[in-house]
Amino acid sequence: MTSADIKKPPRLYAIYRYLFLLPFFAVFTISLGIIAIPSTLISKRVAFWYGTIWAWVMCRLNFTPVKVVNRHKAASKQAYVMMLNHRSQMDIIAFYGHWHKQFLWVMKAELRKVPIIGWYTSRMGCLFLNRSKPELAMKQLLEAKPLLEKGISIMIFPEGTRSSDGKTGPFKKGGFVLAIESKLPILPISISGSREGLPPGGFKPSPTNIVITVHDPVATDGLTLEDIPKLTETVRNTILTGLLPHER
Repeated sequence: MTSADIKKPPRLYAIYRYLFLLPFFAVFTISLGIIAIPSTLISKRVAFWYGTIWAWVMCRLNFTPVKVVNRHKAASKQAYVMMLNHRSQMDIIAFYGHWHKQFLWVMKAELRKVPIIGWYTSRMGCLFLNRSKPELAMKQLLEAKPLLEKGISIMIFPEGTRSSDGKTGPFKKGGFVLAIESKLPILPISISGSREGLPPGGFKPSPTNIVITVHDPVATDGLTLEDIPKLTETVRNTILTGLLPHER
């Protein structure tokens, strides 16, 4: 399925989108950000829930139900290097609004400059990677080790960026290095249906159904950097099992 194949919502929804959804998105984001950003000085855990509320509300207003399958496979007190496929910016909204556990993102450096969202995630301690300089990006990624040691999971899109054609691309090694160096399990997670909710080519949200599937954790105990190719293949193939054929 390409961007041209994505079914357009009814004209009535387009009217709803421009007259209500997008204006509300702007006002709600700014209003909640004004509260959330200062709250990071008091408690990052509390500040995290402001982001969860924001994302949950946006999914509901976009008529986008999100189902999380096998949530129990993620132990409540275990830190993970969580890895998700990445087909749309809706991945971020859907996951943030429905994971219900504190975590931090690994994000591209350009997002730090985005008003409200960039300021909020920066104050939360999210990692911003310079993708144009792989060696620097790897160094920045390894700075997440202390957070993992504190029990806070890190969420990574191992493809490095959104898929250009809707299919799952090759995985970069950075997240796998972090998992091995931290000696923590990788939690593979599949997210399906998100691209239809926020197609490429502008910010035009549309109704969709999103399914987030949590898979069995993949242990990294005893692994070395030489095991990364096999580990990458295992995690990628696991994530593919939770996707529809055109998403693989």
